[in-house]
Amino acid sequence: MTKLPAEAYAIIEGKHSDPFRYLGLHSEDGHSVVRALIPEASNVEAIGEQGETAPLQRIHDAGLFAGALPNGSKRYQLRARFGENVVDLDDPYRFPPVLSDFDLYLLGEGTHRRIYDKLGAHPMTLDGVDGVAFVVLAPNAKGVSVVGDFNFWNARRHPMRVRGVGYWELFVPRARAGDRYKFDITGSDGRRLPLKSDPVAFAAEVRPSTASIVVDESRIPRPRPAPSGINAVEAPISIYEVHLGSWRRKNGNEWLSYRDLAEQLPAYAKDMGFTHLELLPVSEHPFDGSWGYQPTGLYAPTSRFGTPEDFSVLVDACHREGLGVWLDWVPGHFPDDPHGLGYFDGTALYEHAHPMQGRHLDWGTLIYNYGRTEVVNFLVSNALFWLDRYSVDGLRVDAVASMLYLDYSRPAGEWIPNRHGGRENLEAIEFLRRFNIELFGHFPEATTAAEESTAWPQVSRPVEYGGLGFGFKWNMGWMHDTLKYIGKDPIYRKHHHGDVLFGLHYAFSENFILPLSHDEVVHGKRSILGRMPGDEWQRFANLRAYYSFMFGHPGKKLLFMGCEFGQEREWNHDHSLDWHLLAQHRHSGIQNLIRDLNWLYRSVPALHQMDCSQAGFEWVITHDSGGNVFAWLRKGFDARARCLVVVNFSPNVYHNYRVRVPFAGKWREALNSDSAHYGGSNVGNVGEVHTLEGNIPELSLTIPPLAAIFLVPES
Repeated sequence: MTKLPAEAYAIIEGKHSDPFRYLGLHSEDGHSVVRALIPEASNVEAIGEQGETAPLQRIHDAGLFAGALPNGSKRYQLRARFGENVVDLDDPYRFPPVLSDFDLYLLGEGTHRRIYDKLGAHPMTLDGVDGVAFVVLAPNAKGVSVVGDFNFWNARRHPMRVRGVGYWELFVPRARAGDRYKFDITGSDGRRLPLKSDPVAFAAEVRPSTASIVVDESRIPRPRPAPSGINAVEAPISIYEVHLGSWRRKNGNEWLSYRDLAEQLPAYAKDMGFTHLELLPVSEHPFDGSWGYQPTGLYAPTSRFGTPEDFSVLVDACHREGLGVWLDWVPGHFPDDPHGLGYFDGTALYEHAHPMQGRHLDWGTLIYNYGRTEVVNFLVSNALFWLDRYSVDGLRVDAVASMLYLDYSRPAGEWIPNRHGGRENLEAIEFLRRFNIELFGHFPEATTAAEESTAWPQVSRPVEYGGLGFGFKWNMGWMHDTLKYIGKDPIYRKHHHGDVLFGLHYAFSENFILPLSHDEVVHGKRSILGRMPGDEWQRFANLRAYYSFMFGHPGKKLLFMGCEFGQEREWNHDHSLDWHLLAQHRHSGIQNLIRDLNWLYRSVPALHQMDCSQAGFEWVITHDSGGNVFAWLRKGFDARARCLVVVNFSPNVYHNYRVRVPFAGKWREALNSDSAHYGGSNVGNVGEVHTLEGNIPELSLTIPPLAAIFLVPES
């Protein structure tokens, strides 16, 4: 055989950065030469534009062929024989580049906001031939090949070329939607890595398989938009947090599909009065027990429940029912599974190289390197992707505190300070600010929410004023303090009165969401009902009082699935919620209460318009620690938009309890959590009460035990 140049051996060994320089059509010494790499082929011919053929000579046993093109043709095909089969092929190395120079410029400076239009796998037609364009970032790789169903997973068939600052690309003729694929990468040290899934894949196999799947995005229906203004700070926002795999199951213990969920979940949430659904991460993830919080495919809705088209149908069904859809989003860390992002091109590409920066000690996961342009571009584009392609209305960002602090959950001496010697992760701060600027700039009707568990200032304040730019922040302090209070026997609550009062000292420092989330009903914490003290009647009364307190308190609301009917046991992601409990009145009563609280919250402007403003709240009773009674006024924009909330956290009934109010006349008892409809004892004010005579308007109330009442002035 002919002695070959070094670059031919580099291609054969999968270590050539630009196989187009050698493969395909070339002019040499005034002649047209075609070189093709087709392993397993016994012989290969070139087919000219007029159908004429010319044999190509095998020049290496690895399947390298070369020869003259018939009659100087510029366009050609290849005809290869595999045993008894003869196949006509289009040569991948005769097609033009996939990425434009402008794409490369934007990718290089990290401002390509729609990398999902270019990276990943995209079915397209080039030069009249159907196929799929593959693009992947691997700047430190010595060679990259795409392998999949279209080439029998043979890494020698389709070596890619690198362009720009490390983007490898190749158009593969006749590959198509539905094909499975991965990338075969040779690191800078010459070692081949485990096959890698596509970081920008739009679908993946169901675990435990890990291949990416080519998706024809033109077939994904665009969901209709949600109602305008649904995310506004002055709007009622009551969120139903859902894990799709365990909300409800069928046929014993089988997952509902996205389409099953589209038929059931939005209608249920609407009937219950919720305004939004928040879905635990739907991004592809290998381990069910991570609940999606350790994703390997940020651009792919998990295939556990169906296809991307099916997921789009679910979002559309939610919008059809008037519900907003938020997704939990995880830009803080990722698992180190061999097929994933870790050590992607043989180096720490997405993560920090130093373990004191690049690995979470608590979770055993890898931390994104926010100081790297390509990584920030990857994450910001992913945030925009969900809003663009699937019309999602908001992103709740998981574990923000772990991103903000370099010493998060690290012992002394096991973290690296920032350039000023401090503990703040300056690159993560800049990433979060850019994320919010880009998201609100491109999708002003959308919003973001931060799960941030520390006292970091101005999380939900604009970037231009020094904030992080989020739309909302979870109020973790409120959740901890009030759950601690309500979990105590009422006889001891007078000693912990401040647990309820303290939250109002900072309640308007951020745009807060009050969360009773999945994290509060797992890992031995018990269900929310399971935390309630007392006998059976008291436990359910405590729960009704606590939920009523939450809906009367300033701040948007979030409730995890199952809490709305008093799930008794802890949440288990491997099983359905205990819907059978609704056959018992005490559980259906809790569900009735949540439904009515939601609709009251939505219909009474005073309960939502100034959720995040000091002007929307006024304490009326704070001093009655002995009686465990609290009362306050909620205010709306209109001068008479008022709601009096009175909560009794004791098992005592109080008669002739005096409470001052701003207006004389009749006050309607809009909701009483002690109603028999909810499982209570029906103590109350018979629907209305009039102010007493005198100069200062005052009500004489009957306050039911372990209950809350809501009163609004009649016009």
